Amino acid sequence: MTATLSPDVIDLLNAADTTKVLATVDAAGVPHAVVKHSLHLGDDGNIHYLELIESSSTNRNLVRSIWFDRQVAISLIGRDGRTVQIKGRPVKIHITGPLFLEHYSRLRASDENADLAGVWVIEPDSAIDQDLATRRAAEAARHPHFIHLDRLSR
Repeated sequence: MTATLSPDVIDLLNAADTTKVLATVDAAGVPHAVVKHSLHLGDDGNIHYLELIESSSTNRNLVRSIWFDRQVAISLIGRDGRTVQIKGRPVKIHITGPLFLEHYSRLRASDENADLAGVWVIEPDSAIDQDLATRRAAEAARHPHFIHLDRLSR
């Protein structure tokens, strides 16, 4: 189920000063989470991730995610402390063609030694506001009886 990201999530995703963490899992289910500043919203409404190292753990895990229809998670942390988690599915990697060449040219213009293994396309399934007050309110609504006993006496 592909989700459309809201304008504020898109702004957070595309902001240069946003910390972006891509989390994948390996064949044994071991998480691999790394900061990836090359995540951005593509013109197609999907998230694009520029993989710079073909043999990276992230790249291998993304391939596995396509094979076994597994989700990945992207955490965004804005300069103002706002946090959002996007869950999505890798659906394609561009290793040639117009999209690849566009990103490769831009990358090489900023770093002549840069390589581009591919441009991953990740379809977003959901975006979850991770603000503590928002999460508390959502969890309280879903689980009204999950409360510490010391809070009942107040």
